[in-house]
Amino acid sequence: MTMTPSYRRSMFILPKAFLISCIFSRQYPLRPSTMTYDDVNHLSAKIKPKQQRVELEMAIDAMSPNYCRSKGEQIALNVDGTTYEETNTFSAKMMDKQSFTSIQATTNTCRYAAAVFRKGELHITPLTGILQMRPSFSYLDKADTKTREREAANEGGDSSQDEAEEDVKAITVRFSRPESEQARQRRLQSYEFLQKKQAEEPWVHLHYHGVKDGRSEHERQYLLCQSVDASENSELVKTPKEYLTMLMPPLAEEKLVKPVGPSNVLSMAQLRTLPLGEQVKTLLKNVKVMPFANLMGLLATGTDSTAALRCIQQVALLVQGNWVVKSDVLYPKNTCSPHSGVPAEVLCRGRDFVMWRFTRERSVMRKEITAIIKLPPEDVKEFLEHVAVPRVNRGWEFLLPTDSEFIKKHPDIGHRQHMLWLGIQSKLEKVFNFSKDDFGPKDSPQPGPVHVSGEQRLKAAHERAEGNKSSLQRALDDRRAGSAVAVKQEPGSDREDEPMDASSSVPNGSSNGHPGAACDHANSGDASSQELQDFVTKTFRKHFVLTLSEFKRLLSLHLASMPVGRRVFPPISDHMLQDAILLRQCKQIMVPFPAQTTAAPDEQKVFALWDAGDEFDKHRRVLYDLFNKNYRIRRNAFQVKLSQEFGDVLKTDVNRLLQECCVSHAGSWYLNGTLTS
Repeated sequence: MTMTPSYRRSMFILPKAFLISCIFSRQYPLRPSTMTYDDVNHLSAKIKPKQQRVELEMAIDAMSPNYCRSKGEQIALNVDGTTYEETNTFSAKMMDKQSFTSIQATTNTCRYAAAVFRKGELHITPLTGILQMRPSFSYLDKADTKTREREAANEGGDSSQDEAEEDVKAITVRFSRPESEQARQRRLQSYEFLQKKQAEEPWVHLHYHGVKDGRSEHERQYLLCQSVDASENSELVKTPKEYLTMLMPPLAEEKLVKPVGPSNVLSMAQLRTLPLGEQVKTLLKNVKVMPFANLMGLLATGTDSTAALRCIQQVALLVQGNWVVKSDVLYPKNTCSPHSGVPAEVLCRGRDFVMWRFTRERSVMRKEITAIIKLPPEDVKEFLEHVAVPRVNRGWEFLLPTDSEFIKKHPDIGHRQHMLWLGIQSKLEKVFNFSKDDFGPKDSPQPGPVHVSGEQRLKAAHERAEGNKSSLQRALDDRRAGSAVAVKQEPGSDREDEPMDASSSVPNGSSNGHPGAACDHANSGDASSQELQDFVTKTFRKHFVLTLSEFKRLLSLHLASMPVGRRVFPPISDHMLQDAILLRQCKQIMVPFPAQTTAAPDEQKVFALWDAGDEFDKHRRVLYDLFNKNYRIRRNAFQVKLSQEFGDVLKTDVNRLLQECCVSHAGSWYLNGTLTS
């Protein structure tokens, strides 16, 4: 609305209270604004106030040249039929009226009002509802009902006298059960219940008055404020400041909830709210290794370096002038490896050995590390990835250059850390049974990369083969004699071509390839072979079905849990491990994996206990035979096969056999270890 300058002193006034609850705005969205219904004869009107539902009936000009008389008569005939009744929709045998039903345009009308502008004053009255009137075609439903009734009467034909008699029917009496609260809530929210509630409200019949009717003019006067003194309207006596406060209330102080981010994401703003010790611990735990200068750059400006040094020594160790987080910080007590399930105590010993090696040299060989600490390759790789990077022909090199400046600047800290490493070294020597002389000194110069020609490599390979010929011959003789033992990865495995490093025949810490290793293997072959076979028997009696990959994982866990200094298995190949399994009443099941399987080669080698010595051995063999034909089976197929072979078998026995040897997924059963994600 555009107001002229002469009306700028207008007031906003509310009318009497009784008029507020009964003002509706009617809209006809399907009708052009230039074609109103003001001059159309309104035959009837009714309303349901609670639902704000209005129905109007308006006359249709049957004499208009735009009116199709034949069509109007046909509609009336379809709706009312040929007979005349008081309940007929159209009394004149033609469609001479139409109905309008309202729907709510919006349920929130607090922002809408009816306004009257008079003598420079604007009188505003809030609306109760905004209704959109749309044509109603309920008479067509009545026509459809009439048509169905006629068709049903024609199909029924003339009923005989016998059929007219009512049949005697049995009556079943049912008593309703108590309704639960959930069932009651569903019933109250159902469409049928809402329709029933709406139908319960009675219609209130109204008398329609046109726009120019005298009664309408009288009612419109109520839209004008009857009070001369504006002070009676409490809403309009606010000061400008108070009115502004009402329009724009002050922002309430909301309690900020810190967003929960991923565990591996570090917020520097949140970090600096922590104590200094927690800041240092959190940074080292996330970065794993960093120089002291970088740490000071991440801490808040003005942080005391002496305090930072005191804190960092509690959570990290000095390696080549850089700080590496302690193992017990990464692997707290009573936790285990996410890769292999090895306990935290064993992981800490292995990682401390890796860090100790880096205090003596820049690069280490992963195979040497694995052969000594006897941990799964996944855990060893994780240790190295924390502090080193792989280099071609040089193994794993320490991640950061040696920080000589820090060592020169803080000799007291360097000496203290050196003494700590000597204590750690003595413990590691007892655990892994090695000597520091087995490895190069810390300050020994690192050889640079050497370029070797193909002929030199071939010659060196021949020399190594000749030198190892005698030891290889003795190992072959031991294997033929049945004294072979534990585990080496084969080139065909999906892992690296490193040894599995299950153990060594000599005490923990001896490395493979020493001149006396083959002799030691021969001396302890019988004992270790028997111990391996006992482990195979114990494991398969517990699990019944295992893949080669899973068996090697269990063997690694078994070796890692052995007491310190105990003699364990020497390395053996996968073929020798399979031979040991087959010697203990086990057989390999040739599961026909699908062509698109993602299972690794070791996961496709499935072994099962063939003879457990109990009454269910023959039932398990039937199950294994089914898996020789398909990589998954149904429970009913297994039960039918058992019934054919042995007669009726208890359901509990079938469930027990399936749960011992298989896992269930999507209604099918798979042998243990063969279900890939």
